[in-house]
Amino acid sequence: MMNRLGVGAVACAVIILLAAQATGIACGGVQQPAPDNSAGNQQSPADQSTSTGGNAQGVFDDRILFGQSAALSGPTQRLGNDMRLGILAAFHEVNQTGGVHGRRLELESLDDGYESDAAMANTQLLIYEHKVFALIGAVGTPTSRAAFLSANSAGIPFLAPFTGAEFLRGPELDNVLNLRASYFQETEEMVARLTEDLGVTRVAVFFQNDLFGQAGLEGTTRALERRGLKPVSTGFYTRNTGAVTAAVFHIVEADPEAVIMIGAYAPVAKTIVAVRQEADPEFMAISFVGGEALARELGADGEGVYVTQVVPVPEDEAVPVVARYQAALGTFDPEAEPSFVSLEGYLAGRLAIAGLEDCGRQADQDCFLDAIRDAESIDIDGFPLQYGPGDNQGSDAVFVTVLGNDGKYRQVDKLEPAP
Repeated sequence: MMNRLGVGAVACAVIILLAAQATGIACGGVQQPAPDNSAGNQQSPADQSTSTGGNAQGVFDDRILFGQSAALSGPTQRLGNDMRLGILAAFHEVNQTGGVHGRRLELESLDDGYESDAAMANTQLLIYEHKVFALIGAVGTPTSRAAFLSANSAGIPFLAPFTGAEFLRGPELDNVLNLRASYFQETEEMVARLTEDLGVTRVAVFFQNDLFGQAGLEGTTRALERRGLKPVSTGFYTRNTGAVTAAVFHIVEADPEAVIMIGAYAPVAKTIVAVRQEADPEFMAISFVGGEALARELGADGEGVYVTQVVPVPEDEAVPVVARYQAALGTFDPEAEPSFVSLEGYLAGRLAIAGLEDCGRQADQDCFLDAIRDAESIDIDGFPLQYGPGDNQGSDAVFVTVLGNDGKYRQVDKLEPAP
């Protein structure tokens, strides 16, 4: 067992489980695992043999087990399912060539419905009952916080969560490995492009009223303040709802030139359509919105909507990592359509593979974390990642994309005024 599993791990598990029971979330109330689609896996990894022969938790003679808690049902299910799809595509790709040092990679996914209590309970199950090697691809800020607290107490690696929240980027967090740029970096790029390219000074903010939305609001406010500006209006909605009427009213009343949107695809789309009935600002959404899901929700109303991304356009085969991702995705699931979220999941899977490859057959959690943090650089087919002392975020890349009248995104270097 790894050093980071420490003496306090079991005690912490008991405390958190008791807290979960006090709020009505007991182990029996957790949603059942989604079917695992890894190649050759005919039963749930939790039902298979436990690690033996002195292997670290989650490491078996022929396989390594990862865990994920994500929204696989409910209003944001496309994000969780796409993240899972990308990870599985990466694992399937390496499994087809014999795995990593003779071990295939498997993923146990539990559905949290984008709710924090379920994410905490799922994470406890994954760590203490399913005994996963690491957690990967958590989806969302409030749910990642709940999952991270459990992972941090147990010393389990917490890899590539689908969030840009600052609380996961503290230099003291030695078991966290972020893949993507932060929300502060995304909102800085949004404000820079709006003010420098279009001369915008009147910016409203639409946000989800929780840790995620507040992180985006804070990042936007800071970016505006650096330019002597402040939001002309803010409007919010409650997570996992489409209650945006009040937010739309406040935004329209303020008559902004642009609206920065920190939310999930369904409420963001609903707000864009409603605001456009009364006004015509520029719209810029943050990457968590889920680009393809947003495009589907908007349909013909999507033209001209900007979205910041933290990975390249998933249809651009000229980018080497995108071509590799498309091939892996097509082999794993020929019916799947490329998306920004599943590309991020694929990169998360490739990052996990890179860390394990450096550890050889003696893989454990300490070696895995050190291999990634201590690498001079990690190049995933032209997508560079760089970690280091006090820096647990691999990529600082932010790409600005715009929706065309064909429902597809293209990357832009500069915003252009609407015709």
